[in-house]
Amino acid sequence: MISICFYFQVHQPMRLDKGYSFFDMGRSHHYRDEVANRDILRKVARKCYLPANRMMLDLIEQFRGDFRIAYAITGVALEQFQEFCPEVLDSFRELADTGCVEFIGETHYHSLSFLFSREEFRRQVKMHGRVLKEFFGSSPVTFRNTELIYNNDLALEIEKMGYKVILAEGADQVLGWRSPNFLYQPAGCTRLKAMLKNYRLSDDVAFRFSDRNWDEWPVTTDKFANWVNAIAGNGEVINLFMDYETIGEHQWEDTGIFQFFRSLPGSILSRGDFAFQTPAEAAARLDPMAQLDVPYFTSWADLERDVTAWLGNPMQDQAAELAYSLEDKVLASGDDDIIASWRELLTSDHFYYMCTKWFSDGDVHKYFNPYDTPHQAFITYMNVLNDLALRLDAPAASAD
Repeated sequence: MISICFYFQVHQPMRLDKGYSFFDMGRSHHYRDEVANRDILRKVARKCYLPANRMMLDLIEQFRGDFRIAYAITGVALEQFQEFCPEVLDSFRELADTGCVEFIGETHYHSLSFLFSREEFRRQVKMHGRVLKEFFGSSPVTFRNTELIYNNDLALEIEKMGYKVILAEGADQVLGWRSPNFLYQPAGCTRLKAMLKNYRLSDDVAFRFSDRNWDEWPVTTDKFANWVNAIAGNGEVINLFMDYETIGEHQWEDTGIFQFFRSLPGSILSRGDFAFQTPAEAAARLDPMAQLDVPYFTSWADLERDVTAWLGNPMQDQAAELAYSLEDKVLASGDDDIIASWRELLTSDHFYYMCTKWFSDGDVHKYFNPYDTPHQAFITYMNVLNDLALRLDAPAASAD
């Protein structure tokens, strides 16, 4: 039997007020663009989250539990669901109640904290686990780091924290001649199992589904199911990892994306010895076929599959270094509002907006980007961050 593992990332950042200027520093501590956060969340809920959740629930009921999926919902997304669109949270709870859905752990604020502060990383992972338990009644056993950023050290840390499974990108520079369609044992680990994204099949849906210039367009259900079926005999698990916003937002409804997903489970299950499983279920069934040695950081972003979407240019590096340099002062303040604001500023999207890699994946970097230029993103971020630093030095200062 070959396991089919669908995992969907659900994330929306807390966007900053683009109008927050140098002259607001020391005077106003209202950093969020609440109108944009509300409007974007409700728009995506209407186009993706609500209809996609309804579809997934229908599929689970139609196949009587033989269709199973997993979600990684960031803490900042969950907070916004509570505030702006509680019906989305209710629909995820309804999915949780089926017993056919796994909720995956990650950093609560979708941060790059593992790269800068192991202590903050552990705090955010534990925070996210508590929230998943509160909202959905389950404690995560599978972990995915922000944007699938991964290396050996991360795997060791996650094993120490008690997780059983970790997700990573099946990058060519990691696998070489090997296939992503098997389980692996992270180097140095004794219990943790690694599941790698089949990026070709995943990206056929996430990025190429509506590309009329692609020689495989259109991606019909039968065509995709045949591609999956071709792996029979050459793999044990097929990991289809993608943003949930693929369904209805990145790929609009008129592309046929909903129809594709509605008919896909039946088409795959009719072709042979396949079973939809969650990552935890597949990992419990399978043994690693080899050790996976990844001494450098990889991710699922861009053609390079590294961390240069978030770090590497002077703006990104300066912003990240200043943000994490405030950690001790922020936590020592004991001010819940300051701590929450600082952690929202650690969300990886802020650094992604400063990316200057506009060659291979420019359209991806522009999607949902509220800024006209990376420089504008940097200026806004640094104004907010410097105001936060001023508040730490003068905690008695009050906002207008």
